[in-house]
Amino acid sequence: MAESLSQTKGRKTRSMEEPESFSHDFSSLLSEDLLLCPICVYVLTDPVTTPCGHNFCNSCLTWCWDKSQHCLCPLCNQKFNKRPELKINTTLREVADYFKKKRVSTELKRIQQYAVDVTLDPDTAHPDLILSADGKQVTYGDTQQNLPDTQQRLNPCICVLGKQSFSSGRFYYEVQVRGKTEWTLGVVRGNINRKGEMILTPQDGLWTVILRNKDQYKACPGPPVLITLREKVEVVGVFVDYEEGLVSFYDVKSRSHIYSFTDQSFTEKLYPYFSPDLNNEGKNSAPLIISPVFKTE
Repeated sequence: MAESLSQTKGRKTRSMEEPESFSHDFSSLLSEDLLLCPICVYVLTDPVTTPCGHNFCNSCLTWCWDKSQHCLCPLCNQKFNKRPELKINTTLREVADYFKKKRVSTELKRIQQYAVDVTLDPDTAHPDLILSADGKQVTYGDTQQNLPDTQQRLNPCICVLGKQSFSSGRFYYEVQVRGKTEWTLGVVRGNINRKGEMILTPQDGLWTVILRNKDQYKACPGPPVLITLREKVEVVGVFVDYEEGLVSFYDVKSRSHIYSFTDQSFTEKLYPYFSPDLNNEGKNSAPLIISPVFKTE
């Protein structure tokens, strides 16, 4: 009897350990495709569920509904007479975050092999901007410099382009944004209007992500889309696949995906785009720094 009881206790002990093992096995069997947002086709961020049972990123679904007169499910087209009140599915978010970190880490390692040496082009810089001698840093200056207003120079937009242009293949670079409260980063078409107002939309030739008011991250696919990030971004990775029509942004330090423009059509040269924005009474005086790429392990 004692031997039988001991064996039973042993079985119970092993049974107590099964949830951890089960969880590991389940995570390895669960397809990541089940966690993709049908709109951005990336792993769900702050997932919400429609009344018809489909899951989307909160920001993606909000963007779709904000630009439409009717609230439809983007997947099955079911129409909702009243705009549903969406709440974050916290359990699904934890599962998605696990896969996201795992995926972005296969992903960063892969795309970092396309790292290119980007330097800032002084001939395109707005007169208020100060560039370092090596062309790797840009800050907003207190006084405007007396520079020739050439066709290449951006004015009145306070920004600067990279010297290097790309019209095929893939390229990747990283920018340090530590200490800043506002910035704009991305890529632009070479034929943009450099002497007028620049509207941050792909239709106007700009694919950008912005930071405003210290912690408000937005992508600009049209009307700005609010991006919810768990941590303050210190280094932004920008990846472009020209033929695929893809522009993706990453938080390099936390190894997380920020936003992607997908299914774009590129026909012109693309240039890296940098705007350190205004100093904001010294609160945003830190420079944007093009950083060397240290490959993710």
